[in-house]
Amino acid sequence: MADKPVYEEASIDGQPSKLASIPASDTTVWADASPLLQAACAGLRDGELIHGDNFNLFAAMSALEIMDPKMDSGIVCTYYSIDEAIENGAAPIPISLDSTIDVCRTIDIMDHLLACEAAWHKGHSLAQTVFSCIYLLRLDRTAPHALLHSYCRIIRATCKAVVSVVSDARTHEEEDLFTLTYGLPLNGDGDDKCLSILNAVEETISRQLRACKATSSKRRLPEDLEPLQSNPNLEEGFCKALLCRLRFRKHFFHVLSCMKRPQGRGLESARKHIASCLTELESILKSADFLRSCFDESCEGDIDDKTTASGFEPIGFDAMLNSRLSAPTPPRAIKILSWKKAVEYFVKLLHDLDVICSYSLDPHLESLLRFVVQFQKSQPDLVARSHLQLLLVQDGKLYGRDPFFAVINKAAALPEATKNHDIQKNESFLQLGMLVMNLLKILCTNAAWQRRKLGKFLQDWRVIYVQLELAFRNEYGEVSSSSNDENTCMKIFQHILLWVEEQTFWIAFRFLILGFELELYSTGEYCMVYWYLYAVLIKLAEKTHLMMAVSHDTAKRKGKKKKDSPKDLARESRIPPAVLFLQCYICLAEGLTMYLSRCLLL
Repeated sequence: MADKPVYEEASIDGQPSKLASIPASDTTVWADASPLLQAACAGLRDGELIHGDNFNLFAAMSALEIMDPKMDSGIVCTYYSIDEAIENGAAPIPISLDSTIDVCRTIDIMDHLLACEAAWHKGHSLAQTVFSCIYLLRLDRTAPHALLHSYCRIIRATCKAVVSVVSDARTHEEEDLFTLTYGLPLNGDGDDKCLSILNAVEETISRQLRACKATSSKRRLPEDLEPLQSNPNLEEGFCKALLCRLRFRKHFFHVLSCMKRPQGRGLESARKHIASCLTELESILKSADFLRSCFDESCEGDIDDKTTASGFEPIGFDAMLNSRLSAPTPPRAIKILSWKKAVEYFVKLLHDLDVICSYSLDPHLESLLRFVVQFQKSQPDLVARSHLQLLLVQDGKLYGRDPFFAVINKAAALPEATKNHDIQKNESFLQLGMLVMNLLKILCTNAAWQRRKLGKFLQDWRVIYVQLELAFRNEYGEVSSSSNDENTCMKIFQHILLWVEEQTFWIAFRFLILGFELELYSTGEYCMVYWYLYAVLIKLAEKTHLMMAVSHDTAKRKGKKKKDSPKDLARESRIPPAVLFLQCYICLAEGLTMYLSRCLLL
């Protein structure tokens, strides 16, 4: 088939109808392929394709069906290039000669960009969401419009920061379109100054708002301060609507920057900016009534489905303009979130980020695993999960400061002095550290991907246990007289072998529980699943009890040796709360297994 694109479309009567053409260059000549296509269609039966000798299944799955709106990314475009869209007035600068309308439409662009950003976070393509904005694609054109220019710059810098976080965390395998930038202008000169530009615009509008709030005797504006628009009665409302949107963007960018600081140094600052973001989002919601009352004309349709607070369609957007950048996949139908749902999304995202920032960076692995599992119950989206993973694992260390051998050493109830032992250079211990690091990364993925990975991960933990056991036997199995250093190594091996068993059963338990959360089990499988849980929990309780006994013994040796009192003996005979909790799980699993088995017999 000819490689040159079709520039004409056949009409119903067979005559070609002109479409908006792409101008030819010195190296390209456009030819009308309609007669060739019509001849091919006449000779093809249903289901047949024109293909070369090297055509394969992968090519068939990626084949482009010309003239099919669902497959042909070129047929559904209103404009074939950014320049053509601009020439046809799709993204005017200024937006309107009427200053009041210009400000109102600028706010519409801000609101729609917020909705596009939320849709992008949900897994849609960046090219067809945020960068469907023509102003972002030609950012230099917005320079005369300071308000729009500053907002577009901070949007682009924010997108770059989010892409960086998700790419570094590599938790986006289930949302593979998220980090694809398709050659879009994501990196721009001077983006490091986006905050200073935004601050300058914010200061100007703040001065305008202060002037509006002044008493009537001081109502006259300073000579160097021009009003935003021509209607004095609307000036204060527009100032408030703009300020809350600009301040939200500024604080959100600060949140992303602070959370990326190494070793969690920026978490406290991030929490302050998160609180400011939530305050500004409340103000954004309150501005909706004012924006809808600015004009006598009312928008059509349900206001809750609109992507702007005013309810009007935004200017300067074309979702299909970049659709051909996603080849060889067919163009996807993008459903942009409504403005209200976009605000709700960012409120939840900020709450999730606040939970991460409020974590105490506990070096105990057991507490950390509990925190991650609890955090996942709120079903955080990709951006929050990526930030959590980057906080937990930095430069191959926990929180970027604690080596994983030291973390394992603490979890296995070993003395503090052993965390720097040379045994950590052993190949098996290095692999065990990698397994713990990968476990934390897996727990930060979404529930479906997490369960799939944990199912494969169980075998790795079993293999490392066998390797550690063999290494232990080879090194110390035939030692008749042991030195103090050899005794220390033996103790490390024994503690860690027991801890690896405990972790293996914990992973198996987590794998089974995720099946309930994802609703993967059918009614007939419940009895079998509860029986599996019963068996796993018995082993987990057994290993947990042994670990706690070992931990208690280690702590006891640190203290002064003295005769055990009756109170100490009574304390040792008690079952630890963690084991009691697991025993409750065991009884529950056993009871449900017996109940379901009887139901099946009846």
